[in-house]
Amino acid sequence: MFATPATDGQVSAERSDSVPNLHRSLGRFDIMALGVAAVISADVIGQIATGGGEAVTWTVVLALFFLVPYALLFAETGAAFPQEGGPYVWVRLAFGRTAAALTTLLYWVTNPVWLGGSLVFAAAQAWDGHVTRLGSGTAADYVFKLAFIWISILTAVVSLRRGKWITTIGAIAKVAVMLTVTLTAVGYGFQHGFKGFTSTGFAPTTGGFLALVPILLFAYVGFEAPNAAGEEMRNPRRDVPVSIGVSGGVAACCYLLPVFAILAVVPAGQITGVAGFLDAASLVFGSYGGAGHALLTATSVLFVFVLMTQGSAWMIVSDRMQAMAAADGGFFSRALGAFHPRLGTPVRMNLVSGFTATAFMLAATLLVNGSTAAVFKVVLTVAVTTLLLSYFAVVPALGVLRRTRPEVERPYRVPFGAWGFRISLGLVYAWIVLGSWVALFPGVLERVLGVSYDFNGDWGVSRTVFETFTLGTVAVLLAVGVLGRVVAARLDRRAGVES
Repeated sequence: MFATPATDGQVSAERSDSVPNLHRSLGRFDIMALGVAAVISADVIGQIATGGGEAVTWTVVLALFFLVPYALLFAETGAAFPQEGGPYVWVRLAFGRTAAALTTLLYWVTNPVWLGGSLVFAAAQAWDGHVTRLGSGTAADYVFKLAFIWISILTAVVSLRRGKWITTIGAIAKVAVMLTVTLTAVGYGFQHGFKGFTSTGFAPTTGGFLALVPILLFAYVGFEAPNAAGEEMRNPRRDVPVSIGVSGGVAACCYLLPVFAILAVVPAGQITGVAGFLDAASLVFGSYGGAGHALLTATSVLFVFVLMTQGSAWMIVSDRMQAMAAADGGFFSRALGAFHPRLGTPVRMNLVSGFTATAFMLAATLLVNGSTAAVFKVVLTVAVTTLLLSYFAVVPALGVLRRTRPEVERPYRVPFGAWGFRISLGLVYAWIVLGSWVALFPGVLERVLGVSYDFNGDWGVSRTVFETFTLGTVAVLLAVGVLGRVVAARLDRRAGVES
């Protein structure tokens, strides 16, 4: 029923078509759309806007000093090393299989955690508030959340030739929704005044910076994700750099413009992380008169669809990475890395993602005491933490590959030669370290820098509950990763396979 990727104990930089049953179906537009669908996180726009006017300032700062160097680094590496599995292969080449397996686990698990936490809660609240009542903890609430998760997984299960159209439509819908709300907000502001600006300022502060850095980094990372399907691209050496450049520019605009528009008409103190975007839409759509309610309902349905395809896009790419790790002997059984012979998708890993997302959704609903907003914020932080931690190995791997494999053709290079690459690498890594620390230990740097910080007031849960979810999740994942590598090595020895 399934075909397992061939592995020979070594990963070659020149290796291509290493996985049977794959089809080269991704063109340049498909790669751009997959990047936009995955990277632009509609669920975090309201969370960013809670930072007030300085959120706009910091969004611009990180776009210039994080997103630009980040995009340059991954455009070069993604074009030079287009093997299936993307970042898994890069870390494997640089640091070995164990480091790659642990890194990929952190990268992969972010997505079922995010799907089963942040995305599904944002979707449920949008549907409950603007389409039909679901309630909280009701049968309807659980049915909606389960359907949301498993439809996202099903999209990843179908062949990429078909599944890519769902994520492409989602990417187009995402840009259309954000553009519609942004333009309507501007029109509303001209009619009724930009009252939001009277209660906020754009001057940056230390407290605002520390609060926004993790979520902005989470919003901007991920443009390397389509490389997980590198051997399903028609011409990755030509298309990857252009696709990252275009999708990066689109992403920056799709964060900056809606946040600016929301803050123009809604005071920052009235914006909630879960519903901030649609609350602003509800206000500004009033300028359409009687049609406003119908337009808001349609926008809310489209918003839920956008969130679903966002989850699907990440499942498509991250499940491929984790499947390659399993097939290479890095995660329990090589059988988990099997690709379906007809669909060309890692169905077994897709199912593992679905069950993980379901379990996390149930845990987030049942075990965290507090409002939906508090649950949303804590679950989102778990996803932020695991994803940022994965870059601790991915980013240095880019530098190692440039130094140790100079013979590999690089169709695109970071401007200004070796120094341009080093400066970009240093900037990106410094941001990742800072964001990871703030996400794991909120309030610590604030205390050192003399910034007041009310933990319970900011998070809606106690530090004990928060650390249980964040540090506890990271500890469990590392333990699972080590166990998975040990089990895989033992199975390989029994089968006489080099591990």
